[in-house]
Amino acid sequence: MMAPISSPFTHNNNSVRKVMLNVQLAALPALFTHIYFFGFGITIQWTLAMFTLIAVETLMLKLRSRPVWPYLTDFSGLITVTGLVFCIPPEAPWWIIVTGITFAIIFGKHLYGGLGYNPFNPAMLGFAFLLISFPYEMTQWTLPTQVSGHFLSFMDSFNLIFTGHIHTIPLDQITGATPLDEVKTALSTGVPVPVTLEGESFNRFRIPYGWAAVNIAFFIGGIWMLMSRSIRWQYPAGFLITMIILSATFNWFDPENYAPVRFHLLTGGLMLAAFFIITDPVTSSTTPLGRFIYASGIAVLVYVIRNWGGFPEGIAFAVLIMNMFVPFIDQYTQPRVVGYRK
Repeated sequence: MMAPISSPFTHNNNSVRKVMLNVQLAALPALFTHIYFFGFGITIQWTLAMFTLIAVETLMLKLRSRPVWPYLTDFSGLITVTGLVFCIPPEAPWWIIVTGITFAIIFGKHLYGGLGYNPFNPAMLGFAFLLISFPYEMTQWTLPTQVSGHFLSFMDSFNLIFTGHIHTIPLDQITGATPLDEVKTALSTGVPVPVTLEGESFNRFRIPYGWAAVNIAFFIGGIWMLMSRSIRWQYPAGFLITMIILSATFNWFDPENYAPVRFHLLTGGLMLAAFFIITDPVTSSTTPLGRFIYASGIAVLVYVIRNWGGFPEGIAFAVLIMNMFVPFIDQYTQPRVVGYRK
């Protein structure tokens, strides 16, 4: 006679493959928006990243004597691709994305034992490696079409990525500083934030062309992931609430030197981080309160680095630093066991 199936067993339809596919679907609005404003460079980078991912994963799995097909088809590497391709300049040299993905997969994943054992977010580890190792290539960002007046075709982007130049458009007309870098550089020369926000990179609402739309697209995709329960709400809530409070407070005290809330929310990779990066279940906190604290800590570090650090964007470094605190956070935020009596 079979024993009845009862608690404490729970069942759900989630799997690594399903969650990763949901993440890719949620990123599609941002991908199409990115193409509209910045051209087709990201599609080439995405393709290069996928081929590199498959090659490196296959090699590492064979070296570790692991079956290749089951690990490749769980699609866990796709989140690394998504996180990294949106963080690098779309017309960066081809070897940038190849190097970044290779470093992320080897040093961020397989050297620790593979999926589920890595303490650091692989995508942010690869991004930080690129920022430190190749600062020049990582700062040559393609300007939005509305700013440069040029829309890069697929072949234009292909030539830039693989040869470093195109014959139809001068390179200095289509590349420039990001809004974050533009504000930071202006402040260092004594130009206040309100004056910078009236520049050609910003529209009449003082939000940056291209970057704002991509962040809004990530927000829409993130809401869909919340509704499909692919991610936990504590991550984006803790991250965005903390960022709003910090940016609103400093801007209220000194609007000349600190950018408003809308600037911080709609520039850089803030919404990418809020819904796609910090939500990584392997490298983040596992308790409900811990997730909120973890996300809030990342927001604090991002704001500190953006305003007083040596880099215009601080997401990669903030995530990696908070990854180190996850065991500590989990230890002190364990929920009370049901039936516990003091």
